[in-house]
Amino acid sequence: MKAIVFAYHDVGVRCLRVLLDAGVEVPLVVTHADAAGEAIWFSSVAGVAAAHGLRCVTPADPHLPELLAEAAASTPDFLFSFYYRHMLKAPWLQLPSRGAFNMHGSLLPQYRGRAPVNWAVIEGATQTGATLHRMNEKPDNGAIVDQCAVPILIDDTAHEVFGKVVVAAEIVLARSLPLMLAGTAVERPQDLSQGRYFGGRKPEDGLIPGSANALQIHNLVRALAPPHYPGAFCHIGGERIRIDSTRFAERPRRAPGAGLRLASEAGALWLLAADGSTLEVLAAQGPAGAIDAAGFERRFGAPCVPVDH
Repeated sequence: MKAIVFAYHDVGVRCLRVLLDAGVEVPLVVTHADAAGEAIWFSSVAGVAAAHGLRCVTPADPHLPELLAEAAASTPDFLFSFYYRHMLKAPWLQLPSRGAFNMHGSLLPQYRGRAPVNWAVIEGATQTGATLHRMNEKPDNGAIVDQCAVPILIDDTAHEVFGKVVVAAEIVLARSLPLMLAGTAVERPQDLSQGRYFGGRKPEDGLIPGSANALQIHNLVRALAPPHYPGAFCHIGGERIRIDSTRFAERPRRAPGAGLRLASEAGALWLLAADGSTLEVLAAQGPAGAIDAAGFERRFGAPCVPVDH
C-alpha cells in the first residue's frame, strides 16, 4: 500500500512512524518549513523523512499543479494529513484510490477547527482526544474511523494535554491501520450537532476578561502557558503583566476594591476575580522580568491594584 503524507508537529512525526512501521510505502511527504519567529518545541517531520530516505517537500502552497502531478504518478492508495496546517482542496482529496484521512486533536465532533487542545482547556473540558476521520472539503466534517479519549486534569497545561493527544493519535492510527489496509474499517458519520467549530487564536486573545471568574482565568492561563504558548495577560498601570501559572487556594483575608485585581497578601500574589473568587499566582512576568509579592508592592506602591479595563 502507498500513502501520500501531509504532516507536521509531534502528531505528524508519530503518525508517519506508525505508517512506516506497518510497511506502508510513502512516496511523498509534504510538510512545513518552520516559521521564522515561531518557538519550535516539537519534533521534525522533515527530520524523520530524511532519516528514512523519503522525498520531503515544503511548498508554501500545497496545490501546485506539478506537485499534484508528481503525487498522481505514484498512484497512492491513501492520503493522510497529520497536523498539516493547510486545508487540502478537492484535487488532493480525490487523488488516492481509497480515500483521504485526517488526524484531528479532539473527540470529534467536539472542538472542530483550529487549536482544538487549547480551546478544550479554555472551555474547561475534562477530556479530549484524537480522532481519525475521512476528509472532505469541509474541515473536520467527515466520517469517523476511530478515536481515543484522554483526561484533562484541573491543573494540566495545554502542552501537557497535547502530549496525551499525541499518544492518543498514535494509538488510534496503529489500531485502525490494519483494518484500513484490509478494507474492513467501519466508518460512522459525525453528529455535528454535538460540537461546534472554533477559530484560530492570536497572542492578543490571551487578554484576561475583566468579568472572568477564577476558574475561567485559571483555564485561560493553563491553556496559554509559556514557553509553548504566548501566555494570558492583563494590564496594570499601562504595563502588560503576563500570568504564567495559577492555582486555586484560599486567600488569607479579603482585599479592598472591586472588579478584577492583582494583590499581594501573606507573601503571595493573588488574582481576585470580579465575582470574589480567587487564584494564587505562582508565576508572573512584567516588562522588567519575574514578579513576586514583594516586587509587586514596590513596583505599584500598593498591596492591591485594579486591572486596567
